[in-house]
Parts: sequence; C-alpha cells; structure tokens
Amino acid sequence: MAAVSGGGPRIPSVRIGPIDLAARVDEALAVQAVAFGLGPEEVEVRRHIVLRHLDHPHARALGATTPGGRLVGFVYGMPNERGQWWSTVVEPYLRATGCVHWLDNSFVITELHVLPEFQNHGIGRTLITTITDAVDQPRSILSAIDTESPARGLYRSLGYQDLARQVLFPSAPKPYAVMGAPLPLRRKGRGPARPPTMDFRPPAPPG
Repeated sequence: MAAVSGGGPRIPSVRIGPIDLAARVDEALAVQAVAFGLGPEEVEVRRHIVLRHLDHPHARALGATTPGGRLVGFVYGMPNERGQWWSTVVEPYLRATGCVHWLDNSFVITELHVLPEFQNHGIGRTLITTITDAVDQPRSILSAIDTESPARGLYRSLGYQDLARQVLFPSAPKPYAVMGAPLPLRRKGRGPARPPTMDFRPPAPPG
C-alpha cells in the first residue's frame, strides 16, 4: 500500500491500495461524477458497465482513501481482449494508423479519476503506476478525451503516446485519443524506466 502526502492541512494524506470496487461502486461513481462531470442518468449507465467489467477474472482496482476511509480517487483496468466493446470500437482507428497490434498483450486502464480538490498531489500518478506495476502485460493502453488537458499531460509524462486520435465512441459528445505506453511506466524525475520507443508498425508475419 502506498501513501501520498497531501497539500497541507486542507488536503490530508491518502493511502493507495486494493479496494473491492464492486462493493464501493457508488462511492467511486460519485468521484467520477464530480471529476468527469456526469449527470445522474450517466452515472446509472456507468454503474452497470463498471460492475460488468469487474466480472472479468483479471480485473484490478485500486483506491485512494483518506485516514477516515473516504474514497477520493480510484483506478481500474484489465487485460485487453479483442472481443471487448471498447476494443472493437478503437480497432479500426488503430488499424488505420498501423497500431492495431497494441490491442494484443496490453493492459487497459478503463477508468482513472481523482476528486478535483485532491488533484495535482501525485495521487493519479501513483494510482496508475501502482496498478500497472503489478500486471504481466508488457504495455498499457487507454483512451482520453482528445484535447490538451491535464490528464493528457499526465499520461504523456508517464510515457504514453498517441496511437490514434479523433476516435468516436457511440453517444460520446467529444472525440477521444487512444494512447499507449510500454511498461513499467516512466517515473517522475528519473527518466523512463524502459526506453519508450513506440513501434507503430504492424508485427512482421511469421516466417
């Protein structure tokens, strides 16, 4: 379990470790609703999606909690499978950029959210590096709204690079970018833990 210092008396320290996300799904979605600007109907839809994802035998989840037990951030993900809905949507975009092989042997960061008042204190960074450090896959992929946001800046600092942009998900009002990074992720102030060379070419056929 990792500890992250707060930003003074108004931002207490938090502990980051495994959580039973299915049992705390309503708390997690309350965080996501504030961090991502979701309305009640969207929250209910995402509740069913999260619970379905957590049925995956290799899904992982971490939470950031205050000493009093308040959940202020969370991350979850799973090994990618070509038949998953997200994978089927992004596949043609990745195929067009020569990056479709990133869908294989990758760990997907499905959601990562931190309450606004707890952002910029290293919590999101610790959540994503901790969860990916524990997986067997050699790389990670995720999708983020395709705009120059603090989230995109965080992902780039960790070694993620754009694999495809202007990806349209059904019912999503804004386009997304799909990003990928080799694992382990880059550490702040130390350079990459592994050279972040991004291979955008399809793998050579066998033989």
